[in-house]
Amino acid sequence: MQTETVDQGPRLGMARLAVTVLAPFACGYFLSYLFRAVNAVVAPDLVRDIGLSASQLGLLTAAYLIAFALFQLPLGMLLDRFGPRRVQTALLCCAAAGGLLFSIADHVVTLTLARALIGLGFAGGLMAGFKAVVLWLPKERMALANACVMSFGALGLVVATQPTDMLVQAVGWRTMFVIIAAVTVGVAMLIFTVVPERPGTGAVDSVAQQLDGVRKVFRDRFFWRMAPLITLTAGSHIAIQTLWAGPWFRDVAGLPRDGVADSLLIVAIAFLVGTLLAGIVADLLGRIGVDLLTVMLGGLLLYLLAEAAIVLELLAFSPVAWFVFGMTGQIGILAYPRLSQHFGAALSGRANTAMNLLIFGTAFGCQYVSGAIIDLWPGTAGGGYDTRGYQVAFGTFLGLQILALIWYFLPRR
Repeated sequence: MQTETVDQGPRLGMARLAVTVLAPFACGYFLSYLFRAVNAVVAPDLVRDIGLSASQLGLLTAAYLIAFALFQLPLGMLLDRFGPRRVQTALLCCAAAGGLLFSIADHVVTLTLARALIGLGFAGGLMAGFKAVVLWLPKERMALANACVMSFGALGLVVATQPTDMLVQAVGWRTMFVIIAAVTVGVAMLIFTVVPERPGTGAVDSVAQQLDGVRKVFRDRFFWRMAPLITLTAGSHIAIQTLWAGPWFRDVAGLPRDGVADSLLIVAIAFLVGTLLAGIVADLLGRIGVDLLTVMLGGLLLYLLAEAAIVLELLAFSPVAWFVFGMTGQIGILAYPRLSQHFGAALSGRANTAMNLLIFGTAFGCQYVSGAIIDLWPGTAGGGYDTRGYQVAFGTFLGLQILALIWYFLPRR
């Protein structure tokens, strides 16, 4: 497919752009990751108060991911038609409503529905920011700008560890959800009032023409060359870091609650460092002609090695393995600028959200199936899970990722 050239007109100065465009969307993505990962910390409270099994906890938490995934294709069409400012404002209000419902729910079904509503509301958390980057920045700075937006998600992941655990212990998990729901409404108002509109960016295509654009994306060979590798690596990372990492530190590493929160904090900091470093390295190497996908593949090889150490339960190396796991798990974001360049600005929203659909659908599967696998072994006397369940669950998805890497390197006609 030929890359489409779009006249994007005059651009704002970089400083003003950072304040009025990147920062508001980054705040939305911060909240997206905070909500996405918070169950790794409050899982013991949910199990105690609601009486959840491992599979119920996995399904409840993964409801965020499946709702998030299912809305990706409509999201791409909405972003291309109405722009990221209006779409993201409406979605964040939906997420806040889900947070309030979660705070008052007392049954697994209600909690699951609330979690799904939160996932729907944050479906545009990253993609709205990426769409704004496409609209406002030159293509040679997109990788760095995307990494800056995503690094705020890493900050959300950091806050979702020890700081959130301290807040939960101080006010309870229900009040904690009310607080972050109120903050979400505030960020929605920030985006609506601060972010400028890009003149002439609204799509005028009919719904049928927009759907035809979606079909073009899913028929593209370049898309399907990358999709299995990116979706399995990023999806498994989301599934583990936002839920099962916490129980792993408790059951396999044998850490107390404070130790689990501290370990999750370290992995979250690694995610922040890795996200920023990926964007900076890709930006610097791109200036001397090194391809984005080459940088991405180097990071993914490190990610697979870290996963292997975790699966084998090499506890002497686990701190390093988990740090590398956090740093490299989302390096697949480097593929998004390449997708935008490949499909052109007019299709960029649909191309990126198509990949996001697959990533979060995979994350849902990994998160839920991991719980089902862990439940195959009886729980421990202390209320934890058998360590063999983690090995089989994590090892299964590691094997699939290795197959996806082989697929990526298969010769193409």
